[in-house]
Amino acid sequence: MTITKITLNLTSPLFFQISKDEKYIFCTCVFFLFVNKMYFHVSCLNILLLFFLRCDDEMLVTASRALLLKQWDWRQANCTRSWRAIHTVPVASMTFDSTSTLLATGGCDGTIKLWDVVKQYCTHNLKGSSGVVHLVQFHPNTDLLQLFSSSLDCGIRIWDLRSSQCVCVLQSHYSAVTSLSFSPDGNAMVSSGRDKICTVWDLKTRKAKRTVPVYEAVEGVIILPGSTDLAEIRVKSKDLHFITAGSKGVLRVWEASTARCVYTQTLPSTLPSASEEDENDNPRSLTYLFHLPASARLATVTAEHNILLYQLPALTTQQQFVGYSDEVLDVKFLGKGDSHIVVATNSCQLKVFELLTNSCQILYGHTDTVLTLDVFKKGSLFASCAKDRSVRVWHMDSDSGQVRCVAQGSGHTNAVGSISCSRMKASFVATGSQDCTVKVWDLPADCSAEGGIHQLTARATEKAHDKDVNSVAVSPNDKLLASGSQDRTAKLWSLTVEGTVSLLGVFRGHRRGVWAVCFSPVDQVLATTSADGTAKLWSLQDFSCLKTFEGHDASVLKVIFVSRGTQLLTSGSDGLVKLWTIKTNECVKTLDAHQDKVWGLHASRKDDKMVTGSADSNITVWSDVTEIELAEEQAKQEDQILKQQELSNLLHGKKYLKALGLAISLDQPHTVLTVIKVIQKFPSFFLLFSWIHSESLLRYCVVWNANARNCLNAQAVLQVLLTHLPPEELLQYQGARSHLEGLIPYTERHMQRIGRLLQASMFLNYMWQKMRVAGAPSR
Repeated sequence: MTITKITLNLTSPLFFQISKDEKYIFCTCVFFLFVNKMYFHVSCLNILLLFFLRCDDEMLVTASRALLLKQWDWRQANCTRSWRAIHTVPVASMTFDSTSTLLATGGCDGTIKLWDVVKQYCTHNLKGSSGVVHLVQFHPNTDLLQLFSSSLDCGIRIWDLRSSQCVCVLQSHYSAVTSLSFSPDGNAMVSSGRDKICTVWDLKTRKAKRTVPVYEAVEGVIILPGSTDLAEIRVKSKDLHFITAGSKGVLRVWEASTARCVYTQTLPSTLPSASEEDENDNPRSLTYLFHLPASARLATVTAEHNILLYQLPALTTQQQFVGYSDEVLDVKFLGKGDSHIVVATNSCQLKVFELLTNSCQILYGHTDTVLTLDVFKKGSLFASCAKDRSVRVWHMDSDSGQVRCVAQGSGHTNAVGSISCSRMKASFVATGSQDCTVKVWDLPADCSAEGGIHQLTARATEKAHDKDVNSVAVSPNDKLLASGSQDRTAKLWSLTVEGTVSLLGVFRGHRRGVWAVCFSPVDQVLATTSADGTAKLWSLQDFSCLKTFEGHDASVLKVIFVSRGTQLLTSGSDGLVKLWTIKTNECVKTLDAHQDKVWGLHASRKDDKMVTGSADSNITVWSDVTEIELAEEQAKQEDQILKQQELSNLLHGKKYLKALGLAISLDQPHTVLTVIKVIQKFPSFFLLFSWIHSESLLRYCVVWNANARNCLNAQAVLQVLLTHLPPEELLQYQGARSHLEGLIPYTERHMQRIGRLLQASMFLNYMWQKMRVAGAPSR
């Protein structure tokens, strides 16, 4: 089993903006293409505090903690200009005017600076605000040359840019003003604050027309366009209406003239109402509201950094971008053809990603952190359990891909940390809890049908261990149940037709708590992993340990069988995923893609993919490329055979030039040497060389030159290379310096040997000339 990977990183947008053409989302960490693919990263030497995109989408300005403003050509990822912000402390707010020529920055020092970004100088220095200026916004009518700002005194200041003076302070709020929205004609404005009110202002008289109590801390307000038919959200008149987003996590539409809420967005039925939870801890609370006029949509950011897009006029959810960055506790394949993954992070929400597009659904229902997941055989039903002591069953519609909760149950007295679904059909789920018990829950036969949420009841409860139950697993035939615990044991249970759970045996041998248990799909064995850094295989017949796999440097957290039960995949606290061959006990592959504990590990139903999730917030999808590599290797061997036959034909036909090139491409130094010995006899020997192979020939010469029998051929080739190639080109070859250094000592040795032979031959010649035949007369 050979594996390749694709990684999905869950990033956290703290502040975001959308381009005018609505193709790009910008956030303070990375830039995302609107199809949720990473575009590029603006690197800053100092921590990036905020940014603002010019109205024409041509320029981006960022402010950092080093009191620097940087101007970017963001399409080319190029910083075109940087300058000191003049503020004595970091910039807290920033905005462009509608002409894209003036940039206003509000600082933590209580001053506001205006910059002409075309002529590149500071035009205004507005003083008078008390404390941090956290909001600056230009009046949409550029002829008025007015700037609105708000600071810690909760007032809204109106600045006349002609005189650089504050002409009015609008007082209405008793807490921080969070946003301003202007009417299309510029004569009215709505302000929102965390004091749970919105104020409608008449900008001609600079007086408050009406104070609207909204009973939630409001983070964003948008005046709805009067030219659009908004009857679906009960806007029936042409009067001023505005929409708010705040701590309750819902969008609400208000009529300004009557201070009445005319429409409230409907929450999913699985969500508790706002009165049942503390608004300050509501993970769904909205922190930002943005209007997209080109497509008549609204964009919101939740407290957990999820970006949600709503389509007007119905306020239906169109798209979701998940940005919650925390530990991934579990991940499973889901849907027809394993087209989706469901992810449990350190959150009470579940995220369902479509792998093809990375689009996401956020599932609400649990009220505390979801700890683990499991999927039924067909892939449309899955179950989850959480710290809220509950179990939930979810169903994915095969056509629309929408997921809804169809059943829930509670009965454990502590956090439910493990869950396993029945394998043959969707009939029950088994759970293990920190209350040391194991429960088996029956599912209703029609739980996937349309309707309300079914209530689950436990058909069997058993005190299974002396400490927390970390893992449970159901056997492929639904007749056995295995459990692993912090008490360092794993146990095997019988699931009877009557609904009872009876103990069959105990697996003892681990030196630390057991983190995971898994049945083999083909053999009567059980795999376990432990905090002692080992994985073990146990016999279900006599409960003996058959094999022990050692290789992880820390706790082994998950184990699954792959390759039809012949191999194991394990993940550990060391951030590694290891592939083991059971027959040989050998670790054949170590996958190093995570920087922290790998909690999630799951294989697809076709056994051709797996997914891992880690505490480093990364989700990695791996593909099994074993068959592809085997096919490539087979094709390579076939090609080698054909080329070898062609080489033999070329040598037989005395086509040495083509034979030389083919032998070099096949990397056969001996055949190359044979060809060179033949062509070396030709007068135009050097003309037969193909200079594109000179790098390989230089490498071969190093080997040939080490043998006195072949040194003359090596030296002949070297002579041709050194004569016809410039030294600069030779030195560019990979490893050329080491090759030349390897040639020198053997060449010197050969020269010494030839020198000695030459001396001996001269002495022999002298002796031959001086010798005479015995008895011959002397001359």
